[in-house]
Amino acid sequence: MFSSGIDSQQEPSGLAGAMLVPTRFVWPYGGKRVFVTGSFTRWSEHLPMSAVEGCPTVFQAICSLTPGFHQYKFYVDGEWRHDEQQPFVTGNYGIVNTLFLTREPDPIPAILSPGTPGNRRNMDVDIEAFQHVVTLSDGAMQEATHRISETDIQIFRRRISLFLSMHTAYDLLPELGKVIALDVNLPVKQAFHILYEQGIPVAPLWDSYKGRFVGVLSALDFILILRELGNHGSNLTEEELEKHTISAWKEGKQQLYRQRDGHGRPCQRGLIHACPYDALKDVALKILQNEVATVPIIHASPQDGTFPQLLHLASLSGILKCICRHFRHSSSSLPILQQPVCKIPLGTWVPKIGDPNGCPLAMLRPTASLSSALSLLVEARVSSIPIVDDNDSLLDTYSRSDITALAKDRAYALIRLDEMSIHQALQLGQDTNFPYGFFNGKRCQMCLRSDSLQKVMERLANPGVRRIIIVEAGSKHVEGIISLSDVFRFLLG
Repeated sequence: MFSSGIDSQQEPSGLAGAMLVPTRFVWPYGGKRVFVTGSFTRWSEHLPMSAVEGCPTVFQAICSLTPGFHQYKFYVDGEWRHDEQQPFVTGNYGIVNTLFLTREPDPIPAILSPGTPGNRRNMDVDIEAFQHVVTLSDGAMQEATHRISETDIQIFRRRISLFLSMHTAYDLLPELGKVIALDVNLPVKQAFHILYEQGIPVAPLWDSYKGRFVGVLSALDFILILRELGNHGSNLTEEELEKHTISAWKEGKQQLYRQRDGHGRPCQRGLIHACPYDALKDVALKILQNEVATVPIIHASPQDGTFPQLLHLASLSGILKCICRHFRHSSSSLPILQQPVCKIPLGTWVPKIGDPNGCPLAMLRPTASLSSALSLLVEARVSSIPIVDDNDSLLDTYSRSDITALAKDRAYALIRLDEMSIHQALQLGQDTNFPYGFFNGKRCQMCLRSDSLQKVMERLANPGVRRIIIVEAGSKHVEGIISLSDVFRFLLG
């Protein structure tokens, strides 16, 4: 951490004739009028920043600076701001960002306009994918890329395991919030609309006759329903969906997709849930081992005869958020957090040319049919699929939860899955007010292979995000995918 004493009001002696280093300043968080100022202007001049072509929320300015330490901050629409993703300290001018420039200027890469076909307004454009903002010192660069030892990994895992063992599911409960449960006797059609209108991908199921929660209805159920009904007619009708209650669908699903034990008898899996006193480690393992996205946290008191209380829905992203919050300032004691994800045994990567053991990533073109996307989501057992152009550059993603967009204007009764393209399906979803999947207006969560493990973990800790797509800087060529499950399998060993 830099001290506030580096705020220089005058140019250091001996640097008047020093070589100037062209330096790019970037503000990637939007605004109408954005300026940058700092110690290099003696805090007296506001330098205007211009929007990057094709990225209206990203502003840039290039300044020639002397080598050494500098402080700076941004003036956005009349307010002083700093970039929380860059190094910052508290100085004489409040909270300011800092940078260190070496004496040798590095060439500034050209900013590439994201002119790839497709709708980009919902993509999470990480500005590091377009330019290198701060030049690290040689020592810092070597420290950031040293080889990870097995000892470092084991120490990291022990710290994570201890934390997860000492905290319980109660730590996941929000101060305010709601959990929606559905009665098993509701028609599937009505349940479809409820998930769509409420903007939720999952709902626990309540059986009033049994007086307990009996299961979960998810977006995957709707994918299977649409595929199954699509096999029996040219179009899906509301009447067909009206005949199917949630309970009837679940029973039919057990017949179609039942699991058998070693004796050939059907195996019925009961409700997978957690209790509020369960350790977070046990909750995470339960989600991983059962290959589910969420588990209900249910408080039951059989002694007093009350109905079980549904407290919350536990997910890996919620548990990861607790981890990130606890270890946010542990980079010095856990250096693995700052290691590039490409150096960590984590995720699925595009195989190298000539690799006989490589397995290609599941990706689709925007012209592929919606039917093929749904089949791939089920067969590959993934939560989302990258949608790429002919050069495998990322355009968008299609996720399981996107299927609920078909509830708009009863689209499921009017379309054929094999005739609607993924591009058309995504447009249908983007025309709705359906909030799930639009993570603060950013559908595609991307990172670079050089980004740190901590950064990837923080991205995956956002609600609704289950996969991070690793792309090449500039071209957005897909290089790999890291999922929540990948991260927890690595953390738990």
